[in-house]
Formats: sequence, C-alpha cells, structure tokens
Amino acid sequence: MTHPLFKKHEDTLQKALAAIETRGYWSPYAEMPSPKVYGETANADGEAAFKSHLNKTFELDQPATGQTVGAEVSPFGFPLGIRYPKADPNALIAAAANAQPAWRVAGPQAWVGVSLEILERVNRASFEIGYSVMHTTGQAFMMAFQAGGPHAQDRALEAVTYAWDQMRRTPADSHWEKPQGKNPPLAMHKRYTVVPRGTGLVLGCCTFPTWNGYPGLFADLATGNTVIVKPHPGAILPLAITVRIAREVLREAGFDPNVVTLLATDPNDGALVQDLALRSQIKLIDFTGSTQNGTWLEHNAHQAQVFTEKAGVNQIVIDSVDDLKSVARNIAFSLALYSGQMCTAPQNIYVPRDGINTTEGTISFDAVAEALATAVQKLVADPVRAVELLGAIQNDGIAQRIDDARKLGRVLADSKALAHPAFAQARVLTPLVLQLDAAKDAAQFTREWFGPISFVIATDSTAQSLELAGAIAAEHGALTLSVYSTDDAVLEAAHEASICGGVALSINLTGGVFVNQSAAFSDFHGTGANPAANAALADSAFVANRFRVVQSRIHVEPKAVPA
Repeated sequence: MTHPLFKKHEDTLQKALAAIETRGYWSPYAEMPSPKVYGETANADGEAAFKSHLNKTFELDQPATGQTVGAEVSPFGFPLGIRYPKADPNALIAAAANAQPAWRVAGPQAWVGVSLEILERVNRASFEIGYSVMHTTGQAFMMAFQAGGPHAQDRALEAVTYAWDQMRRTPADSHWEKPQGKNPPLAMHKRYTVVPRGTGLVLGCCTFPTWNGYPGLFADLATGNTVIVKPHPGAILPLAITVRIAREVLREAGFDPNVVTLLATDPNDGALVQDLALRSQIKLIDFTGSTQNGTWLEHNAHQAQVFTEKAGVNQIVIDSVDDLKSVARNIAFSLALYSGQMCTAPQNIYVPRDGINTTEGTISFDAVAEALATAVQKLVADPVRAVELLGAIQNDGIAQRIDDARKLGRVLADSKALAHPAFAQARVLTPLVLQLDAAKDAAQFTREWFGPISFVIATDSTAQSLELAGAIAAEHGALTLSVYSTDDAVLEAAHEASICGGVALSINLTGGVFVNQSAAFSDFHGTGANPAANAALADSAFVANRFRVVQSRIHVEPKAVPA
C-alpha cells in the first residue's frame, strides 16, 4: 500500500527524478522572497518568529538533562540569548535505538514521504530560518534566505531523490527459476528488504548550517536511518528549528519523534563530539568544517561511513580575455560575496608575469592585478550597498587571519572595516587582495586562508598556472576552478587540469553566474576526487551506502507453463 505522504508528494518526486536525469534547471522552491509565493506577511511573520526565540529557552520535547546550553552571538553585533535543552548523548543514542524498529519496518515509501513532508514544512518556515541563518552566520538577509532556505531545501530534496532512485532499483520480491534440463526447474521465491545502517550523526558548520547540513540529514532519513543533529555551537538555531519541524511531522505520521534529535552544545565541545563519533551505534557521519577535524573523523571513526567536506584552495587561471573589466567585475563579486566565507570562494588568481592577451593587445601583469583590486574596491565603496553583499564576519579567527595575511605580500586592495547602517556593532570587513609570486610564495598560497583573502599570483606562463591549479587541487583539495581564455587549446588544457585535480571547472564567467555558486539538480558540489571533500552533493554514491539490502528465499514449486 502506498504511504499517504509518499502519494501526497509523488508528483514533486517524479519531477525531481527527471531533473537528476536531465540536469537542467529545476526547483520546486521559490528562491526569491516573493509575497505572491510565500504570502503577504511571510517576511514579517518570519522575522517575528526569529525574534520570538531570542533570550529564552528553545522548547524541544526530547530526552534532556534539565539543564540548558547555548552561547550564540549574531555577527551583526548582539547575543541571541537562546538556551537549548542539554542532552546526554547516551540518552539520545538510546532514544534513537528505541525509535529505529518501527521506523525501519515502515519502509522506503514512508521514509521518503515523511522526508518530503518535512521539506514542505521547512519551506514554509523559510523566512524564520532565513533570519536565523543571517544572525548565526553573518550572511546578509537575501543570501541567508536563499542559501539557508530554498537552495538548502533543493539540496535536501536532491538527496532524497537520489535515495529513492537507488532504493527503488531493488524489487520487493522476485520469482527465480533455474532450468534443469529434463528435470523440473529449481524454483524459489525471493524477498528483498532495504535495511538502514542505524543512527547517523550530522555535524553542522557555522557558516552554512542548513545548506551543508540538510543533504546528510535528509539522505539519512530517506534511507530509514535515525539521526542525531549536532550543530556548530555558533549556529544552532537554524538546525534546531529544522529538528523541531521534523519531530512534529514524525509524530503526526505515527512515528516516534526521536527518529530525529538535537544535540546542542556550548563552545569548545570537541571532546564530546569525538567521543560520540566513535560510539559503535553511530553508523553514519556527515561533517563540514576544518581539515583537522574532518581528517580525524576519517582516520578514527571506522565503525561509521564518514562523509566530509573540508578546507580547499580554490583557484582562477587568467590566460586571455575579450573584456578585462567584465572579468574583473565577476571575480570581484566572487571575492566579496559573504566576505569569502564560502567553501567555494576563490583564493588564488594566477596571471602570467608577462601579461595576458586581450582584444586591445597585451595587458601587463601589474595592470591585470590593478584591475582586479580596483573592481573589488569599487564594489564595496558604498557601505550601504556593500553590507548586503559582504554580510558580516562570522568569527574572531577570520578577522585575525586577515591581519596575519596582510604581511604576506604587496597589498593590492586592503581590508577595511565598514559601518553597517542597520547594525552598529556588526563586524564588516572588505576583501584583502595581495600580490604573490609562484616562484617564492608557494608555502603561503598552497593552503587555505578562509575568509575575504585572495592572492594575485605571478606565474611563468599559463601552462604553469594550470599545472599549479591541478596539482594543488589534487594535493590540498579544491571545490572550484575557474579559467579565462580565448584560446581553445588552453581551455582543453584547463579541462584536463580539472580532471587531474578532481575539481569542478567554470569557463569564462563574466555575467550573472559566479564560480562560488552551484545549482542543485544540475551542478555537483564537490567531486570526492580530491581532499576537499570525499563525496559529492548529491549523487548516487552519497546515498547508496546508507542502506543495505537483506534477502530471504524459500523453495517453491515451479510456475505452471502453458501447454
């Protein structure tokens, strides 16, 4: 019998299945905060819902110790004052184990149907979640709404879709007959059951808690696993709201809501996370964050299937252009967007020291570097407009990193503090652009400088630029590579460099598409082919190892063959 929630959302699922096959543009969730789509009062209601959480305890009916935790501070300059129920990890593991049997028996249609219903209700809460993302990550509201809301929901739906696509490939049962010559055939009835791995642990990050957290959460749910969601201590609220919605849907659908629980913590919770990650009951781990922590999980959590996204060095190769100004504007936007606090933001920009070819002749390295720096400075010159692009700096470490980086080379565009017109205490810093040289500065540009920090690097040739790009991606990791060239041979070499580095390639971006943006159902985020990520969001490999198929078989009489 078809589960009612599966039937309710089947049309959306079928469209999503078509989308992952064609990989064209498709999304069921409106990315613009339009009153026509979300309702005339949706923005005001969402902001009010966010503010209603401030300076009080977030109510969540799950196993708790009676104590509370929470120390979130908005990058826009004020403490959120939200306290969350403190949970004992042992109690959450036990609660998940108790919830698992009935959830497992429900089967794939129920898992997928419930997941899609959760997503529908999460979408209704997009404004509340958007303001929550804004004031935990420092993203300006429009980006927080889009990336934290509809775009994150797209990635979640993509994971659910791949999960269903993989699970449906195995039939529930089959009749098997093997001919035996003159003797009657051997016949068996075989039954196949999709079995979840167990309990998943989703470890959220402080910059994109929903965009990076939803794929693992919904991939686990859609394959029948229970999930413990452990947000970053600096960005708990967006995932807490999500967990509360998930628990409401589960309860209404007749399931134990402890299929999904929240583990909120105070800062400096590394020891707790490491202990939990090694528990035998944790069978799946999804992590976004530092290379150090991600590598530790990969090397130590052997009882679990571990999916990680870590640091990377994203790169741009400039060989030749038709219009340098349009190239510089596009790159400047990518450098400034959310102050470079994106895992896809470019860092290294390679330019031949002898200059580049354009339709107006050869332009020197210094002129290219100056054009890039000038484009950045123009983009952030007006604070009122700039803050809607830059957002705010999420944590002290980024501000310190800017100070440290300033000493590395010649400053092309210095980072400056801007006053936010709406939030006087917001920490807003413009991008820092430095000049380095491939011959002597490799120790600096072969590691990630997370934040609004980039390097224009002089190379001996475009060939060296591409060699560096591929090698650095392969050895140190990267999520994006961009190239600018009017030469088909260079573009083919760039394609080969991207293959060798296992990194997604963008070519000659000058308009409204930017290298640090990716579209669900079309672009794969990460490849799993270099150290920046061991999986792609989302593909079959991201979901297929979250479940197993267990079979049973029984001898039966052969089917009668018509005379």
